[in-house]
Amino acid sequence: MLETARNPNIDLLTYSKVTGFSGFVGNYEVEVTKMPRYVKQTCNGCQACIPVCPAWGANAFDKGMAPRKAIYISFAQAVPAKVQIDMDRCIRCGNCQKACELEAVNLDDQPEKVNLKVGTVILATGWDEFKPEKGYLGYGEVQNVITQGQLERILAPNGPTSGELARPSDGKHPHSVLFIQCVGSRDRSHNEWCSAGVCCMISVKNSKLIKQHDPETNVAVAYIDMRCGGKMYDEYYTAARELGVLFLKGKVADVNENPKNGNAVVFIEDMLSGELLEQEFELVVLSASMMAPTDIAELNSLLRLERGPDGFFKEYHARLNPVDAKVPGIHLAGVSQGPKSIAETIMSAKGAASSASIILSRGSYTIDLIRAVVDQPRCSVCGLCEQACPFEAISMSPDGAVVDEIRCRGCGTCASVCPSSVISLRYYRDSAYQVVIDSLLEGEIPNP
Repeated sequence: MLETARNPNIDLLTYSKVTGFSGFVGNYEVEVTKMPRYVKQTCNGCQACIPVCPAWGANAFDKGMAPRKAIYISFAQAVPAKVQIDMDRCIRCGNCQKACELEAVNLDDQPEKVNLKVGTVILATGWDEFKPEKGYLGYGEVQNVITQGQLERILAPNGPTSGELARPSDGKHPHSVLFIQCVGSRDRSHNEWCSAGVCCMISVKNSKLIKQHDPETNVAVAYIDMRCGGKMYDEYYTAARELGVLFLKGKVADVNENPKNGNAVVFIEDMLSGELLEQEFELVVLSASMMAPTDIAELNSLLRLERGPDGFFKEYHARLNPVDAKVPGIHLAGVSQGPKSIAETIMSAKGAASSASIILSRGSYTIDLIRAVVDQPRCSVCGLCEQACPFEAISMSPDGAVVDEIRCRGCGTCASVCPSSVISLRYYRDSAYQVVIDSLLEGEIPNP
């Protein structure tokens, strides 16, 4: 992150979002709105304003498990290392303004729009952790049921407990921990996809960390299938078993709370014996699936790309072109197109960067003119072609259908659904074929 911020050829727009998008490959126009931080660029991150702030809020980076001031740095080692103000929590007391020697606090800051002209776009949207509904496997009802993301922050040295494993109800160190796999994934009532083995490997990693921290802690993992497929992944999984982590093949039916001690009472269907087991654990961790970001639909309303059933962006071809979107000049990196591990994300990002650099280095972009053309005077403006186009290259106007020749890939889908036969592909027009057919019937084939 620091190298990115210090690179003179990179303009880093943090705390910003894309609010406008138009154009085509080599000539995209992007509107970016920089959200107000309520501090000026002169802020040097000294944090003298934070101790004097009397207003508090929940720390989103710590998954709401720790408080933070209304004026804060989003997380340790944040880039840039500047404070920002949560105006939903700020009481406008002015203490931060008085404490700032650089007079960098501006409580009247407003959003700023930046217009960019770019040749190519790389999407790296990341992902969100699946949030179970209240009561599902005890989530939101049993105090000591948390998600894998919350456990990550608990085990982090800069987390809410400074790296000490503690359960939320009373802050005590748990001596029995259960990981429940495939929460919200591989499940037709929630999400049908698997998170590419990421949940499995995170459980293996965190179970090892817990055992290394306290070898006497009983750690169990309830799983459907342990998908540890990757370089040295199986060896890592075996190392966890050697440390004493118990891997139990079974589905968890229900999780209740023991009101006497706050422990989670877990009912597990043992797939090997067919028995229903009941056991108490002091802490239960839900390995929730990877979800497309909550605002991906808002972003896609501008980009108009295709998304898969899982909500992530869909690539042009899953095998032959896995890094490009269907729109020329837009490339997909990392989890923007589906769950990936860190290693797979890095490979995907390098592929996207390479694909973008090919276009930029050439200085021009050549397309075949096998594109859909419309005989507008005969068009009935029914809109069937617009609905059928997989590339969203057709829009409707009062005069008839209009084809965006940059987005169009000449697939011919629109021509097949047009009831008036007014759409055809350039070089493959119906009238040309009719001449050939008529000549064949007359016994003469025209000279091409």
